[in-house]
Amino acid sequence: MPFPPSPRARSGPRRRSLLAVAPAALALTGCTGGDSGGPAGDGQPAADRARARAARDSEALVERYDAVIAARPGLAGRLRPLREEVVRHARALGGGRKASPSASPSASVSSSASPSASAAVPDNDKDALAGLASAEKELADRRAKALGGVPGELARLLASVAAAGAVHVYLLTEGDA
Repeated sequence: MPFPPSPRARSGPRRRSLLAVAPAALALTGCTGGDSGGPAGDGQPAADRARARAARDSEALVERYDAVIAARPGLAGRLRPLREEVVRHARALGGGRKASPSASPSASVSSSASPSASAAVPDNDKDALAGLASAEKELADRRAKALGGVPGELARLLASVAAAGAVHVYLLTEGDA
């Protein structure tokens, strides 16, 4: 008697395992707001500018999450953990964001943050998630490209945050609700 066919196993990691691994991976790779401990040389002002831009980019992404959560409250449970991670990234990069992870998602979206943050939130969940995934991917790609022009500690931090952004893209596009 033949065995019944087994159900097709999902390929790739499950969302819960990614959420469990991502914070640990960031901690192991040095996700801190400190500097590399080296003397301030000619490249330091450029590194400071790169860190400040990365922090502003993360803060703009938090505003984007806030806008989507405010407009699409049914997605709040799914988006809040990702938003909290982006808040931590902004703080690790030296951002001055005072919002706590549990802050009200009704924060206004500033037009000076970035063009993508001021975009209107789509009228359906699928498009809202796709917009966030696109913003996360664009930012992760930009950070990955910036790695060669910054000192070691900042490069490790940007690589960690870019990797977390890639995980967010996966969770926003492939993760089961």
